[in-house]
Amino acid sequence: MIFAPPFSGSQQDETVELRPKFDADGLVAAIAQDADTGEVLMLAWMNPEALQLTIDTGRVVYWSRSRKALWRKGDTSGHEQHVAEIRVDCDQDVVLLKVRQTGAACHTGRHSCFYRIATPAGLTKT
Repeated sequence: MIFAPPFSGSQQDETVELRPKFDADGLVAAIAQDADTGEVLMLAWMNPEALQLTIDTGRVVYWSRSRKALWRKGDTSGHEQHVAEIRVDCDQDVVLLKVRQTGAACHTGRHSCFYRIATPAGLTKT
């Protein structure tokens, strides 16, 4: 499926059509959130094909900016993300993926990529 272009202004904010607003590189930010706990797991990017594959298969597919290729989460690590729900923000330039995570979401082996807290004294690990 090819997504229709986004509307302008408030029409985009109120439409019930999926019209993602991809950036100049053809990507939208995709936030993965644990569907059960609400914990934010990671941030990655999706191109139109990755978003459509995710919708069609129920398994999360991202676009790897470094490899310039589609990346189905878990194909090499076994740490898959299965979609519970997909949401888009008001102007459809960010996708929120509520997922059921198998294993670690982070390439470091941690459950979440957000394992550090910034404080006036510096970073601390959780």
